[in-house]
Amino acid sequence: MPAPKLIPLVVATPVLLAIAGLFHPMDLTVDTAETWRTLHLALLPLFPLLAAGPLLLLRGITGPVAAVARLAAYLYAIGYTALDAIAGVAAGTVATTLPEGEEFETVEPQLHGLFDIGNLLGIAGAAAFLLCAAATSVALVQRYGRPAIAGGVVFVLGSVPFLFSHIYWPVGGVTLLVMAVGLGLLAWARSSNASAAPPV
Repeated sequence: MPAPKLIPLVVATPVLLAIAGLFHPMDLTVDTAETWRTLHLALLPLFPLLAAGPLLLLRGITGPVAAVARLAAYLYAIGYTALDAIAGVAAGTVATTLPEGEEFETVEPQLHGLFDIGNLLGIAGAAAFLLCAAATSVALVQRYGRPAIAGGVVFVLGSVPFLFSHIYWPVGGVTLLVMAVGLGLLAWARSSNASAAPPV
């Protein structure tokens, strides 16, 4: 696939997530509950698509490193979608269903429980994504050589803060944009090195 076509496909999701992060409340409160829930509902189909970029770059590439990358992408999609559903949609829904006049503190124990399990699954998913980024980068360097090194380094470095940043700005948003740059550079390395490109 030519670089002009591949690059937008691999960078679209992290860029869209970075934009969504601009609207993400920093805390779940009575005032932010509806926005919190609505945003996370919208993000349900988007978070797993973050794994699509690496998978597109790995098309036609086989071997154990590529297999690890694909498995890690799958595990990321499970863990991070669970985070979104539990700490995002479920917690936001609980916070929006307070009876009139009831204090927010009455649902805080429930919210803490949801955040505890959601964050645990989210960290596992983000760790899997970091493994996916590293394995994808190694597989592409093995196939395309030096042209893929810069993109691989940027992609992996961008994936490290994702372990704790979610999509909150500024760290989360910048993290996603750095990921997008790394993915774009890897796509360029793959597409411009036609002699080493696998059949697709």
